[in-house]
Amino acid sequence: METISDKMPVPGASSARTGEPIVRFDNVVKRIGRKTIIEGLTLDVPPGQVFGFLGPNGSGKTTTIRMMTGLMAPSAGDILIDGRSITRNFEQAISQVGAIVENPEMYGYLSGYRNLLQYARMRADVPKERIDEVVRFMGLERRIHEKVSTYSLGMRQRLGVAQAILHRPKLLILDEPTNGLDPQGIRELRDYLRELTRVDGTTVFVSSHLLSEMELMCDTVAIIQAGRLIDVHGLHGEADADATLETMFDVGERIEEALSLLGGGEIRDRQLVVRTNRQGIAEINLRFVQAGIPVYGIRALTRTLEDQFLEMTGGGPIV
Repeated sequence: METISDKMPVPGASSARTGEPIVRFDNVVKRIGRKTIIEGLTLDVPPGQVFGFLGPNGSGKTTTIRMMTGLMAPSAGDILIDGRSITRNFEQAISQVGAIVENPEMYGYLSGYRNLLQYARMRADVPKERIDEVVRFMGLERRIHEKVSTYSLGMRQRLGVAQAILHRPKLLILDEPTNGLDPQGIRELRDYLRELTRVDGTTVFVSSHLLSEMELMCDTVAIIQAGRLIDVHGLHGEADADATLETMFDVGERIEEALSLLGGGEIRDRQLVVRTNRQGIAEINLRFVQAGIPVYGIRALTRTLEDQFLEMTGGGPIV
């Protein structure tokens, strides 16, 4: 994969170094008529990450994204982007944002390159060299001079991301970017986004209904339900050595003997499940070996993002 050139300044890098949140939701409320869609949303989005935003149907996820991009105004509270208020200093705040809300809109009768050139003309800070950089980065070289009307959905999504990052935004907002993509297209997009955060320090704020894909793509996820934030947690941090894990030991036909030796645990799917920490796993394995009980496999049982989501939201579908 081509990487973005380091010859030009990297706007997102300074925020990443300071550790200040690139987005801050400050007690944001959104009402439509008598209905409260978002209620007191307070959340910091750290810089330089792929940040996932999940919620069941009607949770307010799309409304939040629309407020972030200025398509809808908050009823109360504020949203700060790189320290600038989206309500009081809209032009300064939105200048740091690239976004695709729903589907990327392009001129189908123009080539991909002409679309990017047209967008670049709206800004004074996008030289021709930058267009060439994003074309290489998104892997569009072979077809960039063909009409967009001939592009597949995956190609359109890649061109949309290329357009959104032309001006080197500190924040890239993507609403359901994997919709309609095949597995290869999803994987390519995921790789591009992770590379974007690594090379340019860009923060990617992304929503998706594909929980397994979000688990692979995101560093952190926030979950909202009925307009309220209910959880924020990292996905790829190292497990605490003292954390209690459910661990499955495959001891074959001697499972009853192994259970008796430990004096605890449970049998599940013909394997022994024990709650212990990392050190305990090693000690249990040693006890089995010393007792002559063969151990064919050891596996820590971890809950997927889907498991956690369904537990916290009561099984509501996401959108």
